[in-house]
Amino acid sequence: MTIPMLSIFLMSMPGGTEMILILVVVLLLFGGKKIPELMRGLGKGIKEFKTAKDSVSDEIEKGMQPADKATPSIKEIKPVL
Repeated sequence: MTIPMLSIFLMSMPGGTEMILILVVVLLLFGGKKIPELMRGLGKGIKEFKTAKDSVSDEIEKGMQPADKATPSIKEIKPVL
């Protein structure tokens, strides 16, 4: 008998009561003034990661496109004598 990995993952996630307890502990540790600064920094980090990911995927897609006629192929280059 095997247990699907999804059910193991879902069982290990905290429920509603645990989430409230975690939020209360975070509020006690950092205070009400520090939490917005932490979330702002987290948002900026996520935004930077997303733009970097998009940039890399654009570069990969650009590299996969066929070469245009602006750059000559090896057969079109005439030797200089």
